[in-house]
Amino acid sequence: REDPFNLIGTSPAKLTVCCLPLEMRILMLGLDAAGKTTILYKLKLGQSVTTIPTVGFNVETVTYKKVKFNVWDVGGQDKIRPLWRHYYTGTHGLIFVVDCADRDRIDEARLELHRIINDREMRDAIILIFANKQDLPDAMKPHEIQEKLGLTRISDRSWYVQPACATTGDGLYEGLTWLTMNHKSAVGNKSL
Repeated sequence: REDPFNLIGTSPAKLTVCCLPLEMRILMLGLDAAGKTTILYKLKLGQSVTTIPTVGFNVETVTYKKVKFNVWDVGGQDKIRPLWRHYYTGTHGLIFVVDCADRDRIDEARLELHRIINDREMRDAIILIFANKQDLPDAMKPHEIQEKLGLTRISDRSWYVQPACATTGDGLYEGLTWLTMNHKSAVGNKSL
């Protein structure tokens, strides 16, 4: 009978996939006031915190289901957006946060999202859209966000729209689960 704990003869690639904790570098972007920092600290601390507009960035490690997410939350004001590209290198997943109640700026959000994902440094990053502020009246639903962001035109990588409410935490962990499932399969396919 084969000893399941005998790792002699096991390839290093299989050891990496099955036995080591997974770590992901996540870049969280979106327009100003979309809820990025609120999401970050709801995931990190489990509670809502009072935030101010992010000038620069916040970085925190969030561990969920044995996965370490190193989350970079970068300010979304229009004057800061040209600096986003300096954070692209090594990104496994992009979390793009959309304020679903801000119908006036959804086209601006679409332009910024496509500018990000068309950058060479982001070509391997999977995309999670947090359709945030679902608790507000007249918030756009996920299918509307998908259409308005032009997501169906993205065919070179995995993407997903997760309805969310940063203040209550609704949908946030489901989003992390999606990132884990899609990143693991990508890593598994490349290294085995």
